[in-house]
Amino acid sequence: MNSFLKRVFDLSCATLALVLLAPLLLVVAIAIKLDSPGSTLFIQRRLGLHGSEFRMYKFRTMIQNAEKLGTGLFSYQDDPRVTRVGKILRHTSLDELPQILNVLKGEMSIVGPRPPVTYELGDYANFKPELKYRFTVKPGITGLAQLVGRNDLTWDQKILFDAQYIRIFQVYGVFYDLYLVVRTAWAVVSMRNVIEKPHNQQ
Repeated sequence: MNSFLKRVFDLSCATLALVLLAPLLLVVAIAIKLDSPGSTLFIQRRLGLHGSEFRMYKFRTMIQNAEKLGTGLFSYQDDPRVTRVGKILRHTSLDELPQILNVLKGEMSIVGPRPPVTYELGDYANFKPELKYRFTVKPGITGLAQLVGRNDLTWDQKILFDAQYIRIFQVYGVFYDLYLVVRTAWAVVSMRNVIEKPHNQQ
């Protein structure tokens, strides 16, 4: 029942968000195109439910093909690859909004563990049980680990908080998701921990 209600919650929230935010999404897309050459969306393969791969959408915040330059996957304070519009999108978390489409497609949930890049943690088949446990639910746009520490947490810490989220959700269901959505709204307003740290700073 929790899984069914979670899907209803996801579809309701994503549909409402898409309708309400459509003008903003259009403005952001135009701003990205005017600011720098390249695509409007940044599409990256991520690991989802049970280790399945999917294409996650974000607004592009860096120069085209930035992953092949500098520190690659990781971005940091004053990263020169980040565009002018990209800085604003990152500080306001608006770059995450296209993931509403992933939710509508059923690849993600509103709340859940953040999906890692496919090559970030190694081969899924070799994951330890505690790591695989976080993939027993769909990845989310926001989640407990994001709210607790976001980019200040190591992967080991994220795994612990993700497991905690799954256990609590099994008890309280979508009521816990709603609670985390409200907390996320406050976190976005306060713009906490929006810059990712390289491995040696985590």
